[in-house]
Amino acid sequence: MINGQILKQAIISGANNICSQKGRINDLNIFPVPDGDTGTNMSMTVMAAVKEIEGLDSNEVSVIAKKTASAMLRGARGNSGVITSLFFRGFSSGLEGKSEATGKDLAEALKLGVDAAYKAVMKPTEGTMLTVGRMAAEAAVEACADTDDVVEIWEVVCEEAQRALDLTPTMLPVLKKAGVVDAGGKGILVIFEGMLSVIRDGVVVEATDVADDDEGEEDAFRSAAAEFDEVINFTYCTEFIVGRDAEIATEPNELRLFLETIGDCVVVVDDDEIIKVHVHTEQPGDALKKGLEFGSLLTVKVENMKEQHKQAKADNEKAKAKAPKKAKKLEVAQPTDQYGFVAVAAGDGVTELFSQLGCAQVVSGGQSMNPSTDDIYAAVMATAAKTVFVLPNNKNIIMAAEQTQAIVEDREVVIVPTRTIPQGMSAMLVFDPDSDAQSNRENMLEAASAVSTGQVTYAARDSEFGMKKIKEGEIIALEDGKLTVTDKSIEKALLKLAKNMIDKDTSFVTLISGEDVSDEDAQKAYDLLNEKFGDDVDITFVSGGQPIYYYILSVE
Repeated sequence: MINGQILKQAIISGANNICSQKGRINDLNIFPVPDGDTGTNMSMTVMAAVKEIEGLDSNEVSVIAKKTASAMLRGARGNSGVITSLFFRGFSSGLEGKSEATGKDLAEALKLGVDAAYKAVMKPTEGTMLTVGRMAAEAAVEACADTDDVVEIWEVVCEEAQRALDLTPTMLPVLKKAGVVDAGGKGILVIFEGMLSVIRDGVVVEATDVADDDEGEEDAFRSAAAEFDEVINFTYCTEFIVGRDAEIATEPNELRLFLETIGDCVVVVDDDEIIKVHVHTEQPGDALKKGLEFGSLLTVKVENMKEQHKQAKADNEKAKAKAPKKAKKLEVAQPTDQYGFVAVAAGDGVTELFSQLGCAQVVSGGQSMNPSTDDIYAAVMATAAKTVFVLPNNKNIIMAAEQTQAIVEDREVVIVPTRTIPQGMSAMLVFDPDSDAQSNRENMLEAASAVSTGQVTYAARDSEFGMKKIKEGEIIALEDGKLTVTDKSIEKALLKLAKNMIDKDTSFVTLISGEDVSDEDAQKAYDLLNEKFGDDVDITFVSGGQPIYYYILSVE
């Protein structure tokens, strides 16, 4: 068995191990876009827990596990960091009330965490860190039939995690083609191995490179486990709160599983008193009926997502491009207003634009730097509103933003899962202060989905995409996240991208220049687009100052 102090040292050892190896994990990146690294995100997430528990004297595993889970949730960065935090949330649930833990306790706790991670991802993909965690947990549970020894069980966890990691290229062809294993899977194995060093040998792995909270890096590989799409496939957004009946022992997970059979975008959050539910479905009545099996309905909202508000468009103002500033410490504001907004963005021009559109707080972050859940939480708490809309504006920040809903208590948090800056801009423009929160969320999502986003950047590494070989430093352009253009000239790449995206149905185009583009070059690019397309579409220019991307193109 292990006590709380051994578990604490094991977690510290796991954190040190991934800090020491984060560079090697980062090198597993296979997509050429310069957008940071998995090893960095996971190490920063686990180190958030170390800072919370290293001074704890408790000998109870439940206390250490609970502190670890809470700190990781708040410190989670990027999709890989959120999934890591969910793995360890299982330890908090599985070890609750325990002073010591057996091998069986650890196996079952890991299984709980893996289950939670799978449920958090709309479209789980095998061949990722989810697979590595799942196979390790399943092998550990199976091994409990023969032994309850902590050392033997955690050795099984590490051995099976290694075997699963070796299999990831056979599950994801993109990994096999690149000749690498999954970066997130490698990261979780490294954490497990660091823990084993303490559990088996009593030795804490020393960190040779500590994760820094101020590092401006993010999850470049973008673990395929978290690459799910927020697509409206059903008509009715159904949201309700159930007052839990103490005499009903059924777990809320049964409700979640049922909802996933009749719809998507399922969110089920519970505590001892209530179950809060959100689902998109064609059968809202069935969802409510199932909810009644768990208690009485306290609130109910059913909205038709196909109702539209006419989209408004405003002129964007220019702002001089500057590097993003370090975020200042935010003070908690009392929720006095009805609605408020938090956006994630980088670049002074883009930040100023969101401020002008009504965002009380703009969290510094984006493609090259993922804010943590705690960063977003702080911005939400600094927004003086009863209902706070959060626009992540990046696919790899959505999961971290969603975690704030579970930790904010005195105001409602509504996540509008925007994936790009143009989507966030369009979502803000259709907000109607006279409508309720759910109607606004639906309309904002609809507006965001109507926007196509183009991005011109550079290849961060040699790569092969499709049938084309890409050299490091080559100019590349992406259309809604898909690499479609390569060139040696930024201007030519932009023009090719615009030709791909602008068609007879296009009405508005916004060109946003980045921090590495001079005013003169930005003006030339704007003039070029006007010359080619200005007779048919309304083209607006914004000096955004964003890093990474020379140009962002919004097409509506």
